[in-house]
Amino acid sequence: MSTIAFEELYQQHSRRVLATLIRLLRDFDLAEEVMQEAFAAALQVWPEQGVPDNPRAWLVRTGHNKGIDQIRRRQTAREFASWQLQEEHSTPDCEPGVFNDDMLRLIFTCCHPGLALEVQLPLTLREVCGLTTEQVAAGLLQKPTSVAQRIVRAKRKIRDAAIPYEIPGSRNLQPRLQAVLHVIYLIFNEGYSRSDGVQVVDVSLTREAIRLAGLLSTLLPDPEVYGVLALLLLQDARRDARQDTEGNLVTLEDQDRRLWDQDQIALGQQWLIRSLHQGSAGPYTLQAAIAAVHSEAVTAEVTDWAQLVGLYDRLFLLQSTPVVALNRAVAMAMRDGPEQGLARLDELADQPVLQTYHLYHAARADLFRRCQRPAEACEAYEQALKLVRQEPERQFLVRRLQSLQSPTGKYALPSP
Repeated sequence: MSTIAFEELYQQHSRRVLATLIRLLRDFDLAEEVMQEAFAAALQVWPEQGVPDNPRAWLVRTGHNKGIDQIRRRQTAREFASWQLQEEHSTPDCEPGVFNDDMLRLIFTCCHPGLALEVQLPLTLREVCGLTTEQVAAGLLQKPTSVAQRIVRAKRKIRDAAIPYEIPGSRNLQPRLQAVLHVIYLIFNEGYSRSDGVQVVDVSLTREAIRLAGLLSTLLPDPEVYGVLALLLLQDARRDARQDTEGNLVTLEDQDRRLWDQDQIALGQQWLIRSLHQGSAGPYTLQAAIAAVHSEAVTAEVTDWAQLVGLYDRLFLLQSTPVVALNRAVAMAMRDGPEQGLARLDELADQPVLQTYHLYHAARADLFRRCQRPAEACEAYEQALKLVRQEPERQFLVRRLQSLQSPTGKYALPSP
């Protein structure tokens, strides 16, 4: 087995293996430790014996046994007997299904109302997505030290309060729904555009988010659940066009739309229609509608920016966040011209979150470029480069910056 093949297996199975081990061992840190040991054992065994028919079950069983060994060593005989009696009701079940899906169960556990909202998201992104603390902090636009402290407190609260690892009954689903939807959305976002590293897309994360949204749609028929599923399908349909053959990032405006997955777009539109038929559109349904407008444009030039601005106006009424305001300002720039867009972005300049958000500065740079103001565009690109963490995005910004600089080092007007 090659190193690349093993890494693909790790990406494919590690998060779901960890979710099951957390349920079985009821200890986040121990589960993570024995999962790593299980993969280390697989790296020794599988090249000689071959990959088992059900690799996830093999990894869960191996990690589970290692976890029991550790618990046995550190507990007294009486404590272990008591733990083992409880553990008999938690078997390493790897069969498909909604109610025994450990990933979905773990998300609901991390979104338990006994945990403060400010700790639910960091904990879930760390444990469910397998993100580093730094990646979680970047995704939430927060400081890594604060995120790390919240994750530690959340794990301690789950242990001390004996919060169960389960999908709640129908009566208790609704209070957790918004937090769960937000988590699934963030899982997809991290996969669709990695917060750092050399990859633009982590397909294992995007597929997992779509799978979880699909499971949730069978568990709870809610318009916003349908909206999330529609949004993820419509966004993911553009995946193959987001990088060229050399791995360079391609903006939505420049993408070859023949590479968009039309079958997936049609499926996303069906879920969007189902959501709209059930009542007033929530934030995720509105975002799905925005993605649908883009998907309907056969070229960037015929994009219905007036309709997009109207959708962003409605979204901003529901979610008056700086990032929504940024996206709304960019849509206005495409409808009304770059000067108008810059005026809108200037109105957001006092938002601390946006000052540390590379896409804000990248948007300003692009609008300055379109306004034939190269000096200001270069300054904004340089600011964005100080903040960007993903390598393909960094390279894209570098290319844009270089296109505005002449060989003498002076600023050059962009091509019309």
